[in-house]
Amino acid sequence: MIGQFDNNMQFHEAALRLREQRQQLLASNIANADTPNYKARDFDFNQALQGVLSRNANSPTELSKTAAAHLPGVNEADFGGASLQYRTVKQGSVDGNTVDMDTERNQFTDNALRYEASLTMVTDRIKAMLAAIQG
Repeated sequence: MIGQFDNNMQFHEAALRLREQRQQLLASNIANADTPNYKARDFDFNQALQGVLSRNANSPTELSKTAAAHLPGVNEADFGGASLQYRTVKQGSVDGNTVDMDTERNQFTDNALRYEASLTMVTDRIKAMLAAIQG
């Protein structure tokens, strides 16, 4: 039973981490809505989640070291093998910026709601486990 609980928590951990990274990316798009030549970016969440789940979730991607004195690092912006993609331009702007605020706000809100839903599910599972342990 603990193994199933642990596997379930690893799934939620990966999903929450990817949701957080996507939220930062979408916030960056919104913050740069007025920056000339800024290109809005995003990644495919489902592809990233599949990528993270297909490999061991406990072994994050290591950065390559070019010298023996370098400390081992972890790639913070690991999207599970999914690549960052530029959004398709629906309506171009004169300054080359591709941020569509309606799209970005919708994606930001959708991602935030899904993050909160995942967090609520994890919290409920932990509460249920504690209730079962305490009897």
